[in-house]
Amino acid sequence: MNALIEVLQKTWNHPFNQKKPILGVWRFVKWQINNILNKHPIIFPFTEHSKLIVKKGMKGATGNLYNGLLEFSDMLFVLHCLRAEDTFLDIGANVGVYTLLASAEIGAKTIAIEPVPEAFASLEMNIAINKIDAKVSLLNMAVGEKEGTITFTSALDTVNHVATAEEKATEPVIEVKVMPLDQLIETVPTIIKIDVEGYETNVIKGAKKTIANAGVKAIVIELNGSGTRYGFDENAIHQFFLENGYKPFQYDPIHRVLMPLAAPHEHNTIYISDVEFVQHRISTARRIKVQDQEF
Repeated sequence: MNALIEVLQKTWNHPFNQKKPILGVWRFVKWQINNILNKHPIIFPFTEHSKLIVKKGMKGATGNLYNGLLEFSDMLFVLHCLRAEDTFLDIGANVGVYTLLASAEIGAKTIAIEPVPEAFASLEMNIAINKIDAKVSLLNMAVGEKEGTITFTSALDTVNHVATAEEKATEPVIEVKVMPLDQLIETVPTIIKIDVEGYETNVIKGAKKTIANAGVKAIVIELNGSGTRYGFDENAIHQFFLENGYKPFQYDPIHRVLMPLAAPHEHNTIYISDVEFVQHRISTARRIKVQDQEF
């Protein structure tokens, strides 16, 4: 019951539902009814030029159904900053929500990396239903510091992660291939999104050459303390970005304003290497239509 109340509160207060919170709650209720009556996946209109396949149990992806854009400011940052001639790098793509924003809505090329086979299968279906196969390169693997294999949890939906020693003994796990990003890609992405549930430190250790490239204008990364499960100090990531010329920001998508931060945000932080370039991009971007709203 507490979990239900928390979801309802978040839906009511979500920035996408600010004008019509009751409508957001109603979309949530309809989804719960659907879960009872329909055991099959559904396809729903995501943004104006994209659609998303969701099914019961996809807690992250289904949040977009009743909250429009679940990670509101960060998703709109990607939508406002990217252009069709760019490449987007989606590390920890899951079922492909950010990939769809980049390639189906904006028309950019995407390199989508997802290690967990079940999520990867859903990612493939979302690419197929949007007919963007030519724009998206899919990699069913992980990225890290060294080439080899690594153990992942496999039954935790959007929070699957590199398994700890304890989890290897108690949770369903899988072995997946891992490679350093610098060895994996040749195209320089304009924006990189990194969501790897605490393993960001090792991802970055294998991506130093890419991150230092002037063609990378922004990195959207989640530094929420999850790295402590592996003994990582996430402040070191913050310092590494600063040393490489990046500055941390939050984004106000309603007013299209970049707001400087002194330290990483509680959720996603946007690190920008070329503020003038990014500011011009977001101020000149077309309006994005999501359900009955434009931003």
